[in-house]
Amino acid sequence: MNETGKPFLAGASHEELTAFCAAKQLPAFRARQIARWLYGKWTVEPEKMSNLPDPLRRDLADFFRAPASRVADKVVAPDGTAKLRIELYDRESIETVLIPTPERLTFCLSTQVGCPVGCRFCASGEHGLIRNLTTGEILEELLLSSREAGQKPDNIVFMGIGEGLLNFAEFSRALEMLSSPDYFGFAPRRITVSSSGYVPGIRKLAEMKKEFNLAISLHAVDDEMRAKLIPDALRYPIAEILDAADFYCETAGRQYTLEYTMIAGVNDSVETAKKLAAIARKHHAKINLIPLNQAAGDFRRPDRKTIEAFETEISSAGARVTRRVERGFKRGAACGQLRSESLKKEEKDV
Repeated sequence: MNETGKPFLAGASHEELTAFCAAKQLPAFRARQIARWLYGKWTVEPEKMSNLPDPLRRDLADFFRAPASRVADKVVAPDGTAKLRIELYDRESIETVLIPTPERLTFCLSTQVGCPVGCRFCASGEHGLIRNLTTGEILEELLLSSREAGQKPDNIVFMGIGEGLLNFAEFSRALEMLSSPDYFGFAPRRITVSSSGYVPGIRKLAEMKKEFNLAISLHAVDDEMRAKLIPDALRYPIAEILDAADFYCETAGRQYTLEYTMIAGVNDSVETAKKLAAIARKHHAKINLIPLNQAAGDFRRPDRKTIEAFETEISSAGARVTRRVERGFKRGAACGQLRSESLKKEEKDV
């Protein structure tokens, strides 16, 4: 549901579809047909559900938001990576990224409009948190992205705008539907949940007892360094974050990843690399290095030599490390930047 009281067709459960059909005095098989369009054929537009009678298609469009969102802007990099700005029913917007490689297609999805964490180097939280996404909106992202790509993704990563674990009720329902064989049927190991280190949410995610991949946006090796990057309100001590992540690893049986955005003069020294490697080894975690995309604040990206030295030091220390493959965007490269550009344009036009 949303505040208008009109439910989203994307995210409607089998029970909700059955109740809708019963209220219209339709046979139960119609609910199964609708579900097959939604979760088998990834179609949320009633007018495209060709084996449904016209009156039922009209009733679906009247009763549900179907869809409530649209692709308002699209930027495509030379390597085929596409960034979408998706406008929601209330004219707020989010971002989704479609990342193709020769082996697989990955969708990077958002979970909130804006972000309450407010990392000082990130455009996603530049305008604060506007609201949570509903389950239906999160799933609509997936469906609209699939339509844009012309195919279903192999992997889904929730690394777009927002801290999904602060929207746990709606986000966890989306995760359940994505991973349930009765709905989208994704293997949990093909779904990655990213968190800025929201400890209560990490522990709740563990209680779902599903093998989702967990990525922790650490960005620092001690609390003093992390305080320079993440405001006080939602920043937990690193020891507590790692303890929660270890609990997740034990409960879900999945090794987790430490996401580490490299920022010049802040967290990119060789000595810091040694400390990061020691943390990863102690907690049996992987490290993913992310050279900064300039987006917010006065932070700068390290030069190539510094990045390579940092990565080499970690590898030499015996920790598992990768560096995020960078995409050739000429516009809106950083997370949340396309949305931020749109907001600034709206402010200028007022």
